[in-house]
Amino acid sequence: MKNKLLNHKLLRTLIELRGNPRACVFTEPLWGLSMNLCLPYASVYMLAFGLSDVQVGIVTSIYMFSQMVFAFLSSVITDKLGRRKTTAIFDFLAWCIPCIIWASSQGFWFFVVAALLNGMMKITTVSWDCLLIEDAPKDKITQIYSWIILCGNLSALFAPISSILVAKLTLVPALRILYINAFIIMTAKLLILYKFSTETGVGKIRCEASRDKSCIEMLSGYKSAIRKIINSRGTIFAIVISILVEIVTMIGMTFWQIIVSRRIGVSDTLLPIFPMVRSILSIILFFTVISRIKQSKLKWPLYGGFISSIAAYILLISISDAGVWGYVLLFISLVFEALGGAVLNTLRESLVAIHVDPEERSGIMAILQTLVMLVSVPFGYIGGLLSDISRVLPFVLSIALLLLGILATALFYNIKREKVLCPEQYNVKEA
Repeated sequence: MKNKLLNHKLLRTLIELRGNPRACVFTEPLWGLSMNLCLPYASVYMLAFGLSDVQVGIVTSIYMFSQMVFAFLSSVITDKLGRRKTTAIFDFLAWCIPCIIWASSQGFWFFVVAALLNGMMKITTVSWDCLLIEDAPKDKITQIYSWIILCGNLSALFAPISSILVAKLTLVPALRILYINAFIIMTAKLLILYKFSTETGVGKIRCEASRDKSCIEMLSGYKSAIRKIINSRGTIFAIVISILVEIVTMIGMTFWQIIVSRRIGVSDTLLPIFPMVRSILSIILFFTVISRIKQSKLKWPLYGGFISSIAAYILLISISDAGVWGYVLLFISLVFEALGGAVLNTLRESLVAIHVDPEERSGIMAILQTLVMLVSVPFGYIGGLLSDISRVLPFVLSIALLLLGILATALFYNIKREKVLCPEQYNVKEA
């Protein structure tokens, strides 16, 4: 039994991790003692200061706009400073400082300033991803991303800490303490990662190549990355899936707490329990379902992820109160959401890693993140407007976007199949 467990694909990958992938994966659970204690309350925390659903949506859109701007600059900064140094500096600016602002918040404008700074996390999305992947074995990419998402889910097991604090102190005082704690833990996380990581091979080359170049010259280098994207049907597909999953995830993170708390009537003290349950389900699913996904065969897993997420939201919007049946349906909804979210977020990252040209990774990642944010920016505000009309409507929008994901998947794999059968009809290069 022990040997069988140790031979499990995911566990074997974890044991064999070395260097930067090991440092990135092993520090990831610290999210559980920091930001993940706060996230289940983020939206209702804003409501507690008198913000309306529309204002919550505006803050989310400002956050997405900030992400878009910094995503565009991320490649230049990452190549200039190096993957390791960029991650350390901008993790501090994007997470540690906003934690202090959230902890001392007095209203709408505090959340706006924190959202603008928090958008810098898109710089570290690129630099940290490069740090994680560039020196990693290419055949282990899907398993490595599975562990990253698994660590995020494992970290939610600490959620009862925030539930107990809210029950003892009420929402606002408890969240202030949790955000101060997040500042301390996130600072420790970035220092540990910096200590045990090294600059990647590609990072050293890019730093040297960009040493005598101005930022304007480096931004002009995006032309090459854009050409690589245009000439790769796989990269375009990865961008489309990333956009759809990003918007649906953002809507879920912002408005799930609101619909469960304000429409269904679940007590604020119970809110962290549901992410914890979702995370436990995701962990089980990673070891039983997702670990069986083959990197070369992603079509049907993508269909499954989209359909599972649709089922989750249909069930969620059908619940009208927190009675016995309400909790039963909410639990079933969480099962489908855990499966759909785990599959789609894993495959979204894997598709990008698989199709992106390694030589242009930072540039393509920057453009990809910029495009994702550019399209996503209006949806925070749109979600807020819809939630103000009915708290069901943001999830109706999510269902429509997930259906578009199914359509995009069908078109991509149908064209890919035709290309294999009749290659002479196609001149577009596949990454």
